[in-house]
Amino acid sequence: MPVTTQAYAAFSPDQPLSSWTFERRAPRADDVSIDILYCGVCHSDLHFARDDWGFSSYPVVPGHEIVGRVTSVGSDVSHYQVGDVVGVGCMVDSCRHCSACHDGLEQYCQEGFTMTYGSPDRHDQSLTQGGYSRHVVVSERFVVRMPEGIDLQGAAPILCAGITTYSPLRHHGVGPGHKVGVIGMGGLGHMGVKLARALGAEVTLFTRSEGKREEALAQGADHVVISTDEAQMEAVAGRFDFMLDTIPVQHDLNPYLNALGHDGTHILVGLLEPIDPPINAANLLMKRRVVAGSLIGGMAETQEVLEFCAKHDIACDVEMIKIDQINEAFERMEKGDVKYRFVIDMQASSPA
Repeated sequence: MPVTTQAYAAFSPDQPLSSWTFERRAPRADDVSIDILYCGVCHSDLHFARDDWGFSSYPVVPGHEIVGRVTSVGSDVSHYQVGDVVGVGCMVDSCRHCSACHDGLEQYCQEGFTMTYGSPDRHDQSLTQGGYSRHVVVSERFVVRMPEGIDLQGAAPILCAGITTYSPLRHHGVGPGHKVGVIGMGGLGHMGVKLARALGAEVTLFTRSEGKREEALAQGADHVVISTDEAQMEAVAGRFDFMLDTIPVQHDLNPYLNALGHDGTHILVGLLEPIDPPINAANLLMKRRVVAGSLIGGMAETQEVLEFCAKHDIACDVEMIKIDQINEAFERMEKGDVKYRFVIDMQASSPA
């Protein structure tokens, strides 16, 4: 039977989120039903609620950094049982048969993955709804297990910010002996610093703000470069093996490309717009540099990053809120007034 659940939803791009009661779909044989404990607040939630990318559908319940407890399982479920503490990230389905899906790279599904919110369900075409709610129903293939002892509040954003930065670091083989620059010190950037350091790399934060120097060092950065200081940028020219670029708005890549050595790789994980200003091709050709992109991670890798974070005692720095504070959180997030992720305590909240 469908389950009635309480939530906060966006009903139009220019109105604040407000309380909404709706029905989750009836669980299928491979589904896990989950009572939500915590849900992180990603900048993507804000973009989608306000239709900044031009493809939002309403009403929509945001939230794709979900931690909860299993309340029931379908007849075909084999990996989870009632009482398990689990996570749901940015996707809840894919075609499951293309080469990317077979390789455990569901985020690159050739038919496109189904987003946790705002996507048509592949079976009944209903609109998926996210984690700013009491309850969610998800296929077990797109559920991950929370490791024993992990900080559940700080782990919620690992399901987006953590995997988004971990996946490219692992894919490109970052480890001891590598010099990694992390560009930007927000939700993605501070996780990038922690993860690159735990992988054994020497880590430098690039930031425009001198005020973030002490924060970056406290997060584990070995060095800090103020990117608006030409002398500091010249001093690190040709030094880095990788640049992990977490900036979500248009910015000039050329100065950071100059900081890469030969065969260096500049990895974009935040920008979803055209690169502007253009890249000077000489910055690539003269040193055989590469500009790459990366999008979240597959389900196996998402489980891997949770285990990695539990082993290395890594968590996202979070500020806990209740669901009725979400509009204030959105306003503060727009101003950069959060270090570094809001997380909603759904059990302490009263959505309706």
